[in-house]
Amino acid sequence: MYGWIWRHLPGNTLVRLVLAVLLVLGVVYVLFQYVFPWAEPLLPFGNVTVDQGGAG
Repeated sequence: MYGWIWRHLPGNTLVRLVLAVLLVLGVVYVLFQYVFPWAEPLLPFGNVTVDQGGAG
């Protein structure tokens, strides 16, 4: 998959590298702004049970 993306990016190696970094940053931005906030209520990380007793 990464090879396919690399081959379809225009320009020489430096331009491709800059475009690849921009693509990665764009994907990370979309994940943090839209996907993770949408999925967070669906995940069980808030359902933590801690006993009040002493150490076992």
